Amino acid sequence: MVLGTALGGLLGGCAAPPPPQEQVKGPARDDCLREVRLDALQTALERCDAVVAAYPRDPQPRNERALLQSLAGNRVAACSDSSAAEVLLRQATPGRRGDPQLVEEIRIRAAGCRG
Repeated sequence: MVLGTALGGLLGGCAAPPPPQEQVKGPARDDCLREVRLDALQTALERCDAVVAAYPRDPQPRNERALLQSLAGNRVAACSDSSAAEVLLRQATPGRRGDPQLVEEIRIRAAGCRG
C-alpha cells in the first residue's frame, strides 16, 4: 500500500504540465473604459474603436463607446452606438445577454436617444 502511494506520487509528478493558455492578440473586451481621462477622450475613443472592431457582435463595447461619445459631446454618434448595442442585445439568445445591469443600461441609453 505504501509502495502504491509512493508510485502514484511519482507518476503524478511526471505528468505533463497543462498547456499554456493562448494569449489573445488585440484589445480586451473591457478596454474601452480603462483609464479614461476627460482630457484624453479622443485616445479613449480610438482604443474603444479597436475594441468594437475586435468584438463586433458584443453589445458591451458599443454601449461603452456610446458613453464616451456622449462625454465628448457627440450625441449622434452616441445614439448610433446605443441603437447598435440594443440591436445586438435583441439578437442575443436570452441566456447570452449577459449582465442584467448592462442590459438595463443599454435599454435606458437607447430609449434616451428615441425620446
